[in-house]
Amino acid sequence: MTIREMQNEILRLKKEKGVLILAHSYERQEILEIADVTGDSYRLACSVKGAKEQTVLMCGVRFMAETVKILAPEKRVILSHKDAGCPMADGLTPALLKELQAKYPNAVTAAYINTTAKVKALSDVCVTSSSAVKVLSRLADKEILFVPDCNLGGYCKKRLPEKTFHFFNGGCPVHMCARLGDVLSAKAEHPNALLLVHPECGAEVAERADYVGSTSGITDFVRGSSHGEFIIGTENAIAEHLEYEFPDKKFYRLSQNLVCADMRLTTLKSVWDCLAEHGGEEIILDEPLRLAAKKCIDKMIELGG
Repeated sequence: MTIREMQNEILRLKKEKGVLILAHSYERQEILEIADVTGDSYRLACSVKGAKEQTVLMCGVRFMAETVKILAPEKRVILSHKDAGCPMADGLTPALLKELQAKYPNAVTAAYINTTAKVKALSDVCVTSSSAVKVLSRLADKEILFVPDCNLGGYCKKRLPEKTFHFFNGGCPVHMCARLGDVLSAKAEHPNALLLVHPECGAEVAERADYVGSTSGITDFVRGSSHGEFIIGTENAIAEHLEYEFPDKKFYRLSQNLVCADMRLTTLKSVWDCLAEHGGEEIILDEPLRLAAKKCIDKMIELGG
């Protein structure tokens, strides 16, 4: 099959079988083109509410599929590739979190949405990259244990000096690939371009950016800007998608190393396999675990909307 032929077959099968396809922004362009909803992990999870389809196919990584199941337990949730994980999420185990909580007993635990259901179940509040500062600023608590991304946590700390932060030494290995040298080289080569980066990047990168925000925030910034050139400091798929959406503007990758291998596991063939019932993995969560994990997400919604 050609790409277009396989896309058409996927569109036929999803309609025939009543499947809602979600695709994270870091997936390939050809995946986004056959999805019903695209965006960041939280937007995808929230989009399931009220959907008529009873089966949801998540083209992303495991914690994203788990979040969908947490918020929509009545749906059958399929992860597009069984091996698609997240090193940042998987790096913080419940046992490690309990050790940190024992070390900082007076701190409220704030879990980035890029965490497993088991870690969310032990946390007090959840945050996204776009809502973290807002949500944490509204906490009555002054002491925060922020997990697992110390870069996003550090970004929040600088904006909330009235709070005391403790961190787990974790983060996204992809965004950590971006270095100050990459910034200096990109700026030298493209002096008129604005630098837009994700807060999962290190401080030496984020501090030199013209804009720091989530993947959706970066896209919205480009959409609202009259500027014509941008250096994109997040997973390189975002630069590709922006090139399709804004062909009259120029986009440069901050680093060629900003590629998530786990996201690349999902292909059109793996999506087709899921729809043909011989691929992917159904996400199953015990009800006590699901309810415990949902509490920190509910708290995020309460504080941040």
